[in-house]
Amino acid sequence: MACRSGKTSIQRVVFERLPAKQTFYLDTSTRINKYRFNSVIPLEIWDCPANVTLEQLSPLSQFSSIIFVIDIIDKFSGPVNKLVDWIAVFYAEKPDINVEVFAHKEDAITVDDYKLETFGNLQRLVVESLADALAPPTDDQNSPSYFENLQIPVSFHLTSVYNHSIYEAFSKTIHKLIEPLSYIEDLLNIFCANSQCAKAFLFDTNARLYVATDTSPVDSGTHNLCCDYVLMLNQLAPLYKYDLYSTSIDANKPEVLPTGRSPTRWASSSTRLKPDSTLTYWQVTPNMAVVTLLRTELFQTRRGLIEYNLVFLREGIQEILEVENLRQRGELTNVASPTSPEKDS
Repeated sequence: MACRSGKTSIQRVVFERLPAKQTFYLDTSTRINKYRFNSVIPLEIWDCPANVTLEQLSPLSQFSSIIFVIDIIDKFSGPVNKLVDWIAVFYAEKPDINVEVFAHKEDAITVDDYKLETFGNLQRLVVESLADALAPPTDDQNSPSYFENLQIPVSFHLTSVYNHSIYEAFSKTIHKLIEPLSYIEDLLNIFCANSQCAKAFLFDTNARLYVATDTSPVDSGTHNLCCDYVLMLNQLAPLYKYDLYSTSIDANKPEVLPTGRSPTRWASSSTRLKPDSTLTYWQVTPNMAVVTLLRTELFQTRRGLIEYNLVFLREGIQEILEVENLRQRGELTNVASPTSPEKDS
């Protein structure tokens, strides 16, 4: 982590909805700031200054992921050396740690070929530095433990707060922390198959992160389009009365619905795109929504069936979130894996 690499800007833009243009006026972090955010799982994000030491983060086993932010337009050598040292220490204490490298401020490089070349150079430098740091001593060439450590998984992401790349990168980071992710993906796969949707995302509407999607490949253009649609609806939401249970809703509370209570009405929206596609938005919990892309003709002729399937999808997601919340609180005992097949006609 280098000074002024953009760590605080990322946190403020993604989780506090700070306009990207205002990040220029943020002060440099001088101490560890902790931020809590509840989505499918409760998250505690530590924004660390560049001079933070591993002793200040002890015990290291309390962390599930480490996100190392590197300014892609700055020199790599210093941050990469620090990254390698940190990985070696973290991996020794917690072998299953997730390591994410954000090559940040990629918007500053306008030539795509040069941007990809710089990104590739960063990846090669990290991999080669890790190999050198974890290589066995010259007098112990047959030591297997060193070579096993070379398999440390490191994920790289090009990011910027001025486009959707930071949301996509953070979404992929959170996916690795969500234990019931496979169940949610199965529900989305069934929904897409029975409703003939081209793509479906489950968005956290507060942070605009997609916490799950069906197993079809994620196209950046489709993701960006859905992300902008969620932003537009968030901006329009204050114009309308939002009352699910006739009580106030706290965005930072866990995603569990009040027992025995059903909302009077879930928010929904659809918009037609040219030439023949439709974006749909269906709220499934107070802070989450399913956003889908499908053909306009299909949506117009089979809307009833799609919304019927959505009822089962919503119930399945709500059940998974309730079970996960019980597990987080240590109250889960002998609960079967949640399933919820959709209907088709």
